[in-house]
Amino acid sequence: MITRKSPTELEKMRKSGLLVYQVLKELTDMVQEGVTTHELEVAAERMIRDAGARPAFKGYFVQAAGARYPFVLCTSINHEIIHGMPSTRRVLKKGDIVKIDTGVELNGYFGDSAVTVPVGEVSGSLRKLLEVTQESLEMAIGEARLGKRLFDICGTVEAHVTSNGFSVVREFVGHGIGTRLHEEPQIPNYVDRQNENPRLKEGMVLAIEPMVCAGKPECKVMPDRWTAVTSDGECAAHFEHVVAITADGPWVLTRP
Repeated sequence: MITRKSPTELEKMRKSGLLVYQVLKELTDMVQEGVTTHELEVAAERMIRDAGARPAFKGYFVQAAGARYPFVLCTSINHEIIHGMPSTRRVLKKGDIVKIDTGVELNGYFGDSAVTVPVGEVSGSLRKLLEVTQESLEMAIGEARLGKRLFDICGTVEAHVTSNGFSVVREFVGHGIGTRLHEEPQIPNYVDRQNENPRLKEGMVLAIEPMVCAGKPECKVMPDRWTAVTSDGECAAHFEHVVAITADGPWVLTRP
């Protein structure tokens, strides 16, 4: 069941969203050659707890992994798509791209967002991958309006990504969000005719998150049971925002 949020609830979610934005902004500024993903993790947890919030990912149980996620961040480098785990051994190198994904719970409501950050100068093909992925998210946000349907969001991402020669991950999807980190509906980055296609209504809140591969869309999960990588070893990008459906249009809760 899709839960619609009241204006009061949306204001609470806005505070969660802005905290996630601030955390990711500071982490983005930290990204440079020689930094470890563990350093990003430590900084993120400090910021979240100092704000009186709870890290949403840490301790989150995922049935497919059969375990609780042990970190505040997901830090996925290059061909890692999502759920890469921070480590003192993962040192960022010039030319890498790192996906940083995090969420918080503040006063009972969740925020969730992700960015892909280049480490120094990256190749032209990687710059295009990041640009197209971010563009697809902005275009999808533009479809998050009253009277539209879920497939308008999904199809917009798919069309923009594929028209630029890239592919969308099919095994992982966006989601509703509110008093739980993951709520209905699921939001694929492609039109899945087996999925429901609800009309968008006021108070719905959606975590829209294109996950885009430079090569083929197939992926696999590594033996650590968490890290999802592209099967062909090509790089992937990931951006995410939480968006509320309002009478005045889409309200992005995870940026000022």
